[in-house]
Order: sequence, then structure tokens, then C-alpha cells
Amino acid sequence: MNKPAFSERVYSVLVEEEDARVCRDIPEAACSGQPLAFTRQLAAQTCTKLGDALTSSRLVLAWMLSSLGAPAVFIALLVPVRESLSLLPQLFVAQAVRRHPIRKTFWVWGSMGQGACLVLMVAAVLLLEGAALGVAVIGLLALFSLSRGVCSVAAKDVLGKTVSKTRRGRLTGLAASVSGAVTLLVAAVLMLAPAVLPGGQSLAGPGLFAAILGLSALLWFAAAAIYAGVPEVPGATGGGGNAFTEALRSLDLLRSDPRFRRFVVARMLLVSTAFAIPYLVVLIQQNARSGTAGFAALLLAEGAAGLVSGPLWGRWSDRQSQRVMAAAAALSLLLMLATLALAAWHASWLGLPLVAGALLFVAAVAHQGARVGRKTYLVDMATGDNRAQYTAVSNTVIGLFLFSGAALGWVDTAFGTASVLALLAGVAALATLRCAALPAVD
Repeated sequence: MNKPAFSERVYSVLVEEEDARVCRDIPEAACSGQPLAFTRQLAAQTCTKLGDALTSSRLVLAWMLSSLGAPAVFIALLVPVRESLSLLPQLFVAQAVRRHPIRKTFWVWGSMGQGACLVLMVAAVLLLEGAALGVAVIGLLALFSLSRGVCSVAAKDVLGKTVSKTRRGRLTGLAASVSGAVTLLVAAVLMLAPAVLPGGQSLAGPGLFAAILGLSALLWFAAAAIYAGVPEVPGATGGGGNAFTEALRSLDLLRSDPRFRRFVVARMLLVSTAFAIPYLVVLIQQNARSGTAGFAALLLAEGAAGLVSGPLWGRWSDRQSQRVMAAAAALSLLLMLATLALAAWHASWLGLPLVAGALLFVAAVAHQGARVGRKTYLVDMATGDNRAQYTAVSNTVIGLFLFSGAALGWVDTAFGTASVLALLAGVAALATLRCAALPAVD
């Protein structure tokens, strides 16, 4: 009797169900290849999520530019450039994707593009400094984000064609869990290395950042090689005409598809879970004695959140993804209210490592749940014929909406950081209600 293939053994262990061969909402021809598709996408997602942890624009790249003397204006551009430029072009990218029955190739080249941008960023870190470094990093980050957008459109389409419902959230959650474990390791290195280096030297030098970026580039190249082996069956190619015409036609989904429109509105409100974290960090840093400790605490909290909550959110999302979105929004709301209460009555407590770590952990858990829940809901709600359009329209709208985050900076300047959190708490309350009202997807 032949032994099961390695991918089948891994798949059976991770699924942990007798009905491991279930095939829901995928082509019949894809059923036999589901174990291999699951394990390869899990491995590729894990590589890219590890890379994301090592190149976080909110943490690592900001720390890098600050340490290497880049002007503050470039640091302020990191998050908007990375997030918006990965979303805005997707409405047009989706049309190119639709013209090809095999979509994994787009993901492979997008991943290679991200790796190439990081290689060039290594050169910039080693050869440039100050404003020149800032310009180079922002420019390369823009190209990186565009490549990331291509991967995003292709990934959801391939996932929907190759992995059955009730398995997709688990895949995303497991990848987030592994990423969380590595983030913990990175945080541990940052906290412990100065203590063991001669004379307590600082790690914040060009060599360290070049090594981090180089390792991340290798992770994206490895992900591309792994993903190329995903067994994908040809998909529908309708709607792949002129990009501008088809983009406008796709936008009509917001009018003609009420369920999709309700999801997009709910997802827009869920952005509050992401916007809240930097302002929470600001309040903590204002009351902490060491900015480095606050940075390491954030890494530890995000790593622990991904490690612990990723699989739990993933399993729940496979059953009730709309409930996961609502629960994540509610958890973020409670976190912001608790933070505001501490800021008003015992602000100094926010600087305590235990309190700061707990708040950051809860915030990261909520954000993780929002991400896993809304990704699973979108993939399960769509079909093979419209999944690429759903993904592109949703991400384009959210990309535009992200620019509203700039207004939060004005609120912060005019009324203070606590006012920003109060405003975001109101948005999180609306998100909870809208997500809870979403219909379940079968």
C-alpha cells in the first residue's frame, strides 16, 4: 500500500476532521489536488507573512528611516503608500487577471516583484542616507505595493478555485499563527541583543536593516517558487475586456449587488481596528520611559496575537465569518474605551509594560480577527465568475477610503490623541452593528 503524499499527510493533520476530502464551491477537477493546493498556499502565505512582519511599514521601516536620519515626512508616508497603492490599482489589475484562465502566474510574478524591490532597498540602505534614502525607500515601497496588489487579486481567486469552503479561513489563520511566532522571535532579538553585544551597542545600523530586508526578499522569492506549484484548474475568463470599461462595469456591483455593497460598507468601518493601533502606541509612548521598550512591546504583542488568535479566528471564520468581523470590531471598541478611561484617570498606567502589553495584545487580536473574517467572508460570498471583481472593487474602494486617515492627523493636532480614539471608537461601534447584520454565506 502506497503512503499518502507529504501534502496529503500535512493536510490531514491540519484539517483534523474525518471529512477532510470535502469539496465545496470548487471545481470537481480541483478536488484531488486540494491537499497539495492547501499546503503550498499555506507555505507561500507563511513566507510572505514572515516577510510582512520583518518589513512592517508601521514599525520596522519607520524605525529604520528614523535611525538612519531620513526626514520625518518620509516616515509619515510609509503606511499610506504601502496600504493605498496595494489596493487602488486592483480594479484595473483584475481585468488583466480575468483574461487568463490560470491566475497563479500573476501571484508568482507579483511576489518576485516584491522581492526585487526589497533587494534594491538593501542597496539603498547601504549606499544612501538622509533625504536620498527616504526618496529611494518610498519609491521602492510604492513599486512593492503595486506588486502586492497584483498578488492580492490573484490570491483570492486561486484560493477560491483550489480550497474548499470551511478550509479557507483555517489556511489564513495558520499562516498568521506562524508569522506571529516569528514576530515574537524578532522582538526577542531586539530586546536581548543590546545586552549581549560588546559595550551594549545599538542594533539600529545599516547592516542590520540590510540583513532584515535581504532575508525578507528571500522569503518572497521562496514564496513565488512554492506558489508556482499550486495545482490550479482553468477558470472563467469572462469580463476581461478593456480595462477602463470593465472597471466601470465592475463598480456597478456596488449598485446592483446589495449584499456586496453591505459588505464593503462594513469593511470600510472595520478600518477603525487598524487606525486605532498607531494612536494607541502614541498614548503609550507619551507615558513610557523608553521608546525602544514600547517598540519591542508592540512587536511582542502583535506576534503573540497572531500566534494565539490566528487559528481561532480562522476556524470560526469558516463557520460564521460575519460574526468574526462583528466580534473583532466589538473587541476593538472595548479596547479603545478602556484606553480612553485609563488616559483620563490614570494616564501613567499606560506606560507600565504589563498594561501597555495587554492593551496592544488586545488591539492586535482585534485587528487580526477583522482581517481573517473579512477575507474569508469575501471569498466565500463570491463565485468563480465574480471573485476577482469582488476583490478588486472592494479593495479599490477601501484604498480610496484609507486616505481619510489623513484627517485623523488634523484631529490629533487640533484636539489631541484621545479625541482620535474617541472618534474611532464610534466608528468601531458602527462596524460592530453593520458586521453583525451581514447575512451568513453558505
